[in-house]
Amino acid sequence: MLNRLFLLLVVLAAAAGGAAFWWLQHPLTLAHDEVEVSVEPGTPVREIVRLWHDAGVEDSPRLLYEWFRWSGDAKRIRAGSYLVARGDTPRTLLDKMVRGDEELESVHIIDGWTIKQMRAALAAAPNLKPVTAGMTDAQLMAAIGAPDEKAEGRFFPDTYVYSRGVQDILVLKRAHEALERQLQAAWALRAADTPLKNADEALTLASVVEKETGAASDRGKVAAVFSNRLRLGMPLQSDPTVIYGLGAAYDGSLHKVDLQTDTPFNSYTRQGLPPTPIALPGRDALRAAVRPEPIKALYFVSRGDGTSVFSDTLNAHNAAVNQYIRGPHK
Repeated sequence: MLNRLFLLLVVLAAAAGGAAFWWLQHPLTLAHDEVEVSVEPGTPVREIVRLWHDAGVEDSPRLLYEWFRWSGDAKRIRAGSYLVARGDTPRTLLDKMVRGDEELESVHIIDGWTIKQMRAALAAAPNLKPVTAGMTDAQLMAAIGAPDEKAEGRFFPDTYVYSRGVQDILVLKRAHEALERQLQAAWALRAADTPLKNADEALTLASVVEKETGAASDRGKVAAVFSNRLRLGMPLQSDPTVIYGLGAAYDGSLHKVDLQTDTPFNSYTRQGLPPTPIALPGRDALRAAVRPEPIKALYFVSRGDGTSVFSDTLNAHNAAVNQYIRGPHK
């Protein structure tokens, strides 16, 4: 009787071992063609498993967790960004993380770019799959889980590192999430007397400030001018908003007729903020929009060297215009 019981246990152990070996060599079940996860330094094994499961690895989290522990390599998993595709197995998944087997590229998204410029940069980025290339801006926003948002201004300008072969939508999601974090952080710091009603208005004003600022030292003053105008109900009279509204009709020069031609973005013919942001604002522009410098200026004009002259009155502004725009050097 004992011999039979021992034999049964041996058979069951062999069967279990065979099943485990088969599972380790069997392709992972993925919710998408590719699944990417970023592992931060010090992330516990159980959390790493959860990240893979949440990202789209549909195999049993319990089995993956036990495999990582049983292998003896769990403590050797390296921080990094990892990609698995159809055909990868539980064994290759762990091997990649232990070896630090990631191929990284980077794409730069620049402060002040429009969504069109950003999408062009992503399309040209090396080893980044352009799965959103055929999408409209509205379809793109739906694809990243923000169907109720307009695309302009909703991505944070920064340098994004990614694994080779990853889909561009993953970079877009990260840029969108980064913008939301930066926007909420800025909105929490808003001045008590801000004329802005919500974070979305702050984003729109920040985009105008971004496009209007030639010198970083002027950013808070530029924001102050527009905030002061909003409080008084004065039109913003911002050339970049007019240019944005012209779209493809803009020929590189802004003409008097352009300032007089009404569009939803013409801040000479309409009061208040534009209906959407006009560019991607950076962190400093976001902070300036919600907490501008405490000055009373209502006007500014470029000196021609990137800096501006700020004036509290129209007479002072006209004098600055005469000096720097209509002066002898013209």
